[in-house]
Amino acid sequence: MNEHNDFYPPSTPEDNRKKADLAPKQIEAWRTFSRTVFKEGVLDEKTKQLIAVAVAHVTQCPYCIKAHVPLAMRKGASKQEIMEAIWVASEMRAGAAYAHATIAMDAMEKAENKE
Repeated sequence: MNEHNDFYPPSTPEDNRKKADLAPKQIEAWRTFSRTVFKEGVLDEKTKQLIAVAVAHVTQCPYCIKAHVPLAMRKGASKQEIMEAIWVASEMRAGAAYAHATIAMDAMEKAENKE
């Protein structure tokens, strides 16, 4: 195995079966939940997959990225749409870091006032 695979081993059907066997009720509930969430509703399936791609990048889940990018494409998303969704995720992640600077500013002011 290369270094990358040591950190993120490939997800195999056998591994998925083993995990399911360890908690069958929970995996069935999860699978039902997942199928329900990704069914077309007010949002179409393509949009839901684009959201999943963006969230996968924010949560930095390589397994989710590998799963949802091809699903988004199968639901009609173009490479450009996928990349744009990733940029939205990037902005939100960066924006959250900047927004949290308010907490740092508050902490700095409190630290100064204690001196």
